[in-house]
This record gives sequence, C-alpha cells and structure tokens, in this order.
Amino acid sequence: MSERKKVLLRLDPAIHDAVARWAADELRSTNAQIEFLLRRALSQAGRLPNNAGKPPKRGRPPKEDSGSEVLDPPGTVEE
Repeated sequence: MSERKKVLLRLDPAIHDAVARWAADELRSTNAQIEFLLRRALSQAGRLPNNAGKPPKRGRPPKEDSGSEVLDPPGTVEE
C-alpha cells in the first residue's frame, strides 16, 4: 500500500466532539471515523475513485497459533 496522505483539518469544536463521540461508539479513532464518513459520502455521490485503496484494517492483530496447548486457569480443572 502506498503511503497515506497527511491532512491538516480545521473543525468547529462542536463538530469535532460529535465525531469523536460517534467514533468512540463505533470503536474507531476519530481519524478513522472521518475517513469512513468521507468514503461513504464519496461513494454515495458516485465520486469514489476506482483506484482508491481499501481502508486499512484496524484493531488488534489476530493471535498467532503457536501450536502450544492452552492451559486452564488455576482452580478451573477438577483433580
């Protein structure tokens, strides 16, 4: 993937707070929420470029399968 563009965005504080709350409700960063909203608006207007990359995957990476056995926490196994 090519390097992501950095943009300085000036927002009314009330708008920023509303977007930040919305982002928190959807477990996204404010930046990811703004990109999500821009992509949706461009798509609805028929202006999303065909060569626009997919949004980056967010969140914690999946756990690797180390092949080791998962041990039960103490006190959960009958002896």
